[in-house]
Amino acid sequence: MSNGYTGIVLLHKILQKKSAQLICAAPRMPSISELPNYLNGDGPNNNFKLNMLKIRLSRGGRKKLPFYRILVTNSTSPRDSKFLEKIGTYNPVLADDKENRITINKERAEYWLSVGAQPSERVAGFLISLGVKGAEKYKPDFTPKKKGSNLKKKAAAKLAKELEAAAEAAAAAAAAAAEKTEEAAA
Repeated sequence: MSNGYTGIVLLHKILQKKSAQLICAAPRMPSISELPNYLNGDGPNNNFKLNMLKIRLSRGGRKKLPFYRILVTNSTSPRDSKFLEKIGTYNPVLADDKENRITINKERAEYWLSVGAQPSERVAGFLISLGVKGAEKYKPDFTPKKKGSNLKKKAAAKLAKELEAAAEAAAAAAAAAAEKTEEAAA
């Protein structure tokens, strides 16, 4: 009489064989020197498609003391996982005037931008401030929202009443100031 354990062992052995076959059949990842060829669809395996490249931040440091590496990575990989190349660092704890706050290898950043890597908004700002060629087209479009632009109807009506009351109070204050100046002049 079997207790079910033998079935689990058998299933485990089958899965091991299948994963070994899948690993052997997987295409080889390109080296950094071969990467431009793979982006164009050339190379030993033409059906191999590399996902879009990103230049982004990867967090390090400890709790309440952040430190970021500026990395070139595959867009589908998680934030702190594998990367192709580290091109710089960002330490937000340092003061703005310190030169070690942002360090980026300009030559490598220009190369990766020319290959087609897209920087995140924060990294694009860093690249533009350091004068890296080709980073201008990734300038973040930030326009601050007006107060109350995302509110529901009741909240928007309440905000309109508050603005109306503030305008009336300002008009009354201006009228009172004008009366005081007329009395003082008379």
